[in-house]
Amino acid sequence: MKFSIVTGLFSAFALMACSTSTPYLPIDGQYGYSEQKIETNRYRVTFNGNSATSRADVEIFLLYRAAELTLMEEMDYFQVVEQHTDTKRTYRSSDPYLYGYYPYGYHRRFPYYAYGYPWSYTSPVREIKRYEAHAFIVLHRGTKPVDDPSVYDAEEVISNLGPDIRRSQEQRY
Repeated sequence: MKFSIVTGLFSAFALMACSTSTPYLPIDGQYGYSEQKIETNRYRVTFNGNSATSRADVEIFLLYRAAELTLMEEMDYFQVVEQHTDTKRTYRSSDPYLYGYYPYGYHRRFPYYAYGYPWSYTSPVREIKRYEAHAFIVLHRGTKPVDDPSVYDAEEVISNLGPDIRRSQEQRY
């Protein structure tokens, strides 16, 4: 009895830890933002979110990082030359028999070898989505052109999106 309570509590805490969305932080191996300098004023900016991070948040974090990078380079505005968001899908089941290796006579549904085939038709399978946003940006100095929708004023982006940016506990001031 004691073992099952401890196991249940551990599982609940593990699920709570997995259900929080990716905060705005540098990439920590898998999730967060990163950038790569391509030329003097050209960068590739990326933001990878976990399965609890919405597509909108991933795209907002990407724009916010581009604005921060623009100001760090002492520029005034940036132009998004190319941007796309990828959706990574994985599928999970709660049934331990779903993708296992079971020898002859052991599998509960069919009496032969079953490897990697979903024999358990009664088990619910859920789709898990993760979003990754990528953009190529060009940094500029001077007055922002008003007729180009792909151009963003870095200071305006920071002031407008800043209050909605969720940061990690270590980044809070």
